[in-house]
Amino acid sequence: MKQQDIRVRPVREDKRALMPLLLVGDESEDMVLRYLDRGEAYVLEEDGETVAAAVVTDEGNGVCEVKNLSVRPDRQRRGYGSALLRDLAARYAPAFHTMQLGTGESPLTLPFYRENGFVPFRRIPDFFTDHYPRPIVEEGVVLRDMIYLKKALREEGRP
Repeated sequence: MKQQDIRVRPVREDKRALMPLLLVGDESEDMVLRYLDRGEAYVLEEDGETVAAAVVTDEGNGVCEVKNLSVRPDRQRRGYGSALLRDLAARYAPAFHTMQLGTGESPLTLPFYRENGFVPFRRIPDFFTDHYPRPIVEEGVVLRDMIYLKKALREEGRP
């Protein structure tokens, strides 16, 4: 991946057209619809082709949340997710001191987010079993609890 070949741009109209890609990161269309309209959507494009997408919400008190980060399955593990997270952190740092996100206790996602500077700080027991119609399994692990991670974008109270 060459840096000059990719760009991240906001999606302001017809965010629902991103649904097929967003479902890679969140298997429930109902759950995606809960945050899609109130969030800001972004796509990462390579040579004009959409490779990844994200939705970020304002959670108040200087905290933004990555509600969805999705990379096309044929492009995963090539740095696109990390590139999108770096771009989002830079975009949101002027207005927010902390970026957070929630994910399952998966052997794929937790190490990815830790490598990108996020640290666990909260757990919501049985989130996936209570809010999703069928079990979600990643790398042989049934996701049960939501693990929240956070990353400081800047010091609180500092511009």
